[in-house]
Amino acid sequence: MDGQTESLLQPGRNCWRVEQAGRFAVIIDADNYFAAVREAMLGARQSILLIGWDFDARIDVGPPEAEGPPRLGDFILWLADRSPGLQIRLLRWDTGALKAMLRGNTLLTVLRWKFHPRITLRLDSKHPLASSHHQKIVVIDDSVAFCGGIDMTVRRWDRRSHLDDDPDRVGPDGTPHAPWHDATTAFDGAAAMAMGDLARDRWRIATGETLTPATPHEGCWPDHLQADLTDVDLAIARTCPDMPDITPVHEIEQMYLDLIAGARRMFYAESQYFASRRIARAIALRLAEPDGPEIVIVNPVTSDGWLESQAMDSARARLVEALHRQDPHGRLRILHALTERGEEIYIHAKVMAVDDRYLRVGSSNVNNRSMRLDSECDVVLAAEGPDGARIAAEIARIRDDLIAEHLGLTADRVAAEIEAKGSLIAAIDALRGPVGQGRTLADYRLPELNGLQEWMADNEILDPEGPEMMFESIERRGLFRGWDRVRGWIDRHRPHRAQSPRRG
Repeated sequence: MDGQTESLLQPGRNCWRVEQAGRFAVIIDADNYFAAVREAMLGARQSILLIGWDFDARIDVGPPEAEGPPRLGDFILWLADRSPGLQIRLLRWDTGALKAMLRGNTLLTVLRWKFHPRITLRLDSKHPLASSHHQKIVVIDDSVAFCGGIDMTVRRWDRRSHLDDDPDRVGPDGTPHAPWHDATTAFDGAAAMAMGDLARDRWRIATGETLTPATPHEGCWPDHLQADLTDVDLAIARTCPDMPDITPVHEIEQMYLDLIAGARRMFYAESQYFASRRIARAIALRLAEPDGPEIVIVNPVTSDGWLESQAMDSARARLVEALHRQDPHGRLRILHALTERGEEIYIHAKVMAVDDRYLRVGSSNVNNRSMRLDSECDVVLAAEGPDGARIAAEIARIRDDLIAEHLGLTADRVAAEIEAKGSLIAAIDALRGPVGQGRTLADYRLPELNGLQEWMADNEILDPEGPEMMFESIERRGLFRGWDRVRGWIDRHRPHRAQSPRRG
């Protein structure tokens, strides 16, 4: 669309494959995702592959009036019984599986699955020490695939309204849980077939069993899911850690770096964490440029879990503090999404929109683990080639729709404000209201860290860059390794009259 001849999407460098999808949709929040994936599974004839960090058989994946039982465990059994040719396979991360089996009546459901001849549950233990299998993939008959950040487990369900008191936002035991924001994608065509290949490869690595591809057919795409785009190319990017007999893959990390380097005007991201040394270093270089892009990142207020908050939140504080010192133009903003009453909406989505040219949705967070240690899978849409203008308009709409959700507005209102202001940050500032008086985005404030928190952050405790770093001495670790070269570059190119950095 802009005369660019070389595609940013480069298999073997920053992605695995680039394949066409006949239909492509971004699905925001688990209420919409559970309904869509349930409807797609109703059309399955041969194979359902569910690859995830966690599954909870007790959750509802559809309203009571939908066809089949609402609960996931019962629905899986019902699907297998109604379709004699259907094989259903579930692969989940092994760590925590025993505890998961003790949730409510989960053990009974798993035993019912186990004794069904066409339902197979396996635990994925093929990962380095302290890493996790983190992909969230569903592939149905190689005809439709879902890939993103939503696990089919507890505490994920929420509507896009993120009400303070939603009576339906409760766990299987009836206990309410906090608002939760998430995202995934759905697509068909050759891209879905490729995702089937990836899922089967992960199954082979975890179980040693080689599966036969399904024969694609029409009939799996959910009737109630409207495609955002048709006939588009999708890149599939992966992280695979270094393991015996497994070649490590760092495509996602390279994709992040290439997207940051290629941003022109605005870079919008949603991530559960902001703790990656390499990503922060790449952002620092762009912030120091006189005409670099604005960078807006939406994070949770705090990470989920005490230990994670001590390590991940502390690393975020240290990196953001350093970035503010390298941001003479005030183009970095870290924000939190809040409900109408000012309560936190937990950000679990892993989304990135670069200008109106690139959209990335997947399982990877902006932390070291997602770049080098855990298994991850993202998809990337590019507004390139002769059809670039059509794709660019939809990428911009999806970005504006995400921002609008957080502000309680419409995508058109957000788009108009960005156009009027010529700035993403200025538009958000103009549109957001006070905390506690409606949905809003609030500024991240640097916390005061104690000595333990600084030590955990600076030594990347819980967030090493790869399996080899698990056994490195503390002296060889460091959140700011390599930043000397960044500071040298910035010092050489820093404007003579630097503005005071913002603390937002």
